Amino acid sequence: MVRGRVNTEETLLLNPVRSLTTHDSGIAIIILLSIVVGFITFFGDLNQHSGVAEDRRIAHFHRWFVNAGSNVTIATHLRELTRHPHVAGTSQDMQTAKYVQDFFQQYGLPAHSVDYNVLLSYPVSRSLSFLSPATGLQHYVTLDECHNNESVLLPFHAWAPSGTVSGEVVYVNYGGEEDYRTLAEMGVDVSGAIVIARYGSMYRGTVVKIAAKYGAIAAVLYSDPQQFGGNGTQGYFPNSKWMPPHVSQMGSVMEGMGDPSTPEWPSTDKSERVSSVAHRFPSIPSLPISAKEAQHILMSLSGPTVPPTWRGSLVFHGMGRGPGILNFTYMENQTLSPIRNVFAVIQGCEEPDRYVILGNHRDAWTYGAVDPNSGTAALLEIARKFGALLGKGWQPRRSIILCSWDAEEYGMIGSTEWVEQNLGNLGAKAVAYLNVDCAVQGPGFFAGATPQLDDLLIQVTKQVKDPDSIYKTVHKSRTTRSNGIKVKIERLGGGGSDFVAFLQHAGVPSVDMYFGESSPVYHTIYDCFSWMIRFGDPYFHRHVAVSAIWGLLALRLADDHVLAFDYLAYADELQSYANIIKAKIEISEGITIEPITSAIEEFVDAANNAAHDAEVLKKHKGEAHFILRRRAFNDRLMLTERAFLDSQGLQGRPWFKHLVYGPRQTTENSFASFPGVVDAMANKRSSYGQGGGEVQHEIWRVARKISQAAMALDGNLS
Repeated sequence: MVRGRVNTEETLLLNPVRSLTTHDSGIAIIILLSIVVGFITFFGDLNQHSGVAEDRRIAHFHRWFVNAGSNVTIATHLRELTRHPHVAGTSQDMQTAKYVQDFFQQYGLPAHSVDYNVLLSYPVSRSLSFLSPATGLQHYVTLDECHNNESVLLPFHAWAPSGTVSGEVVYVNYGGEEDYRTLAEMGVDVSGAIVIARYGSMYRGTVVKIAAKYGAIAAVLYSDPQQFGGNGTQGYFPNSKWMPPHVSQMGSVMEGMGDPSTPEWPSTDKSERVSSVAHRFPSIPSLPISAKEAQHILMSLSGPTVPPTWRGSLVFHGMGRGPGILNFTYMENQTLSPIRNVFAVIQGCEEPDRYVILGNHRDAWTYGAVDPNSGTAALLEIARKFGALLGKGWQPRRSIILCSWDAEEYGMIGSTEWVEQNLGNLGAKAVAYLNVDCAVQGPGFFAGATPQLDDLLIQVTKQVKDPDSIYKTVHKSRTTRSNGIKVKIERLGGGGSDFVAFLQHAGVPSVDMYFGESSPVYHTIYDCFSWMIRFGDPYFHRHVAVSAIWGLLALRLADDHVLAFDYLAYADELQSYANIIKAKIEISEGITIEPITSAIEEFVDAANNAAHDAEVLKKHKGEAHFILRRRAFNDRLMLTERAFLDSQGLQGRPWFKHLVYGPRQTTENSFASFPGVVDAMANKRSSYGQGGGEVQHEIWRVARKISQAAMALDGNLS
């Protein structure tokens, strides 16, 4: 028996192709499986070692990026970009586009530009004069701010309609709905009056819109020294960072995003243009004025005594009406003007059709040292370092796109037109959008994000040194500042910058970040290079830090095998929003949030499954046969945000598609999520809506979107 078995094995070795018996087949299969397992183990080990080596190589590139910042280069860029005012649609603005494109190319990045012809608004003339019945004297309100640069546009509100009116003045505090209710309770009627309000609580366009709703015939807005002037206790620029009282804040008053003449489609040369655009603008004219000039008007008001919480820094006593008369004249010119977006594209080596997008706008109301060119200088610094990395042999796994937007100040026009033009590609291919607007306003790092990016943002800020504390990282400083409580990351429900089109219209996960909580010279002639080097960032170390965080976020999203998206964090946020809504609803009215609660349970299950799948794929990231599985999984993570979009959009604002994050119509609630539900609740309270039925319908809409997002995250059909 033993001898015969040996002979059989010898025969098999000598004649491998002969007909096999059942016994022989079993032996052959065992041998073959041993060989296959050996090969898999061998090449698996090779792939694993190769994967580890590649991870170390990528980590080395990322560390180099963080440590290779140049404050000198950033300062040089900012000085050049802010030599002249550069309002959108002007020749100076086009010069900044050329500057950015030239440096993209100089840094070794393929660059191109895309032009649009868009409707913009410019001032033609304006005047304000105040007639005091007590003295019979007429005071002409100064609007030129005592500057001599003829290329700076005099203060105006873009998109304010032309008009000439006269009327008594009423002070309306910040100009919110609750302020008008207080006035009504005090017996002050604003119908037919010109209202005066202070900046600080809400978007200026909303202030003017509410004023018109209550019957005002015009509005003037001023910057209260309490918020913008340090209460007048620390001096003013150039002796301190605070805005002088003779300066006023410019800005847009348009409602909505993008070119008003091409709603939901791009403003190309051959585009259809609508003629009826007035609904996007306030129905009454408005102007910004300085605190110094506002003081003259406010001191003349009689009527009920001003509530203590309404006073601010100015000295006055009455709310109005009058008795003085304000004569108001403004003329605007709306015209088609060219704008230019500039791009640099770094092609991905494995997934070139997946895009990590970084964006910042260039246009400014004046010089724009803070808003927005601190961000532009940081973007150019990132371009410089990306170019150097390419020279060292790095190439991202996914494509990276650097974007320099135009006409943001007029209503996010440049970014919106591009998103509308590329919506089909972005919907399928955009991984995330990383926005920086005012990169540096002062000390302290602040960020807003969609929740699945929270953890990645924390990881990245743990790798970047705090520019204001040499012994701490940015994350450590934020934690210290919050007394050890979990660092707060804001949500992107408002309409403040270029992330709006990406998140709220296209459903792309987004981040917005900056140093310094606010800028006292916001939208004024003192937003200049001199202010930055004196007070904003004298050594440009904050610029270096924000470019490191911004760029490292992009590198992680472009280079990681498995996208670092944490949807368990998103589930927690959704639950917290549901709890807030539940607390605000009166149970007796028959409204229930159970549909949302049930949908969130589905989302939690999907998020847990996704977390498990991510860990499995990370363990096998070096194995070639996991590439397609990994790509499919990453697509699940990427596309989940899109599922929160509703084709009908928010009620009355169909362009805003996202039902979790979007702008609210009401000014009475600071709650930043479920905007459709919040507005329906406000309508119900004010009797404008359909009662509880409208609220319940909006709850069902949100619930359906959360359920669809859970299915997208799970990657399975029903």
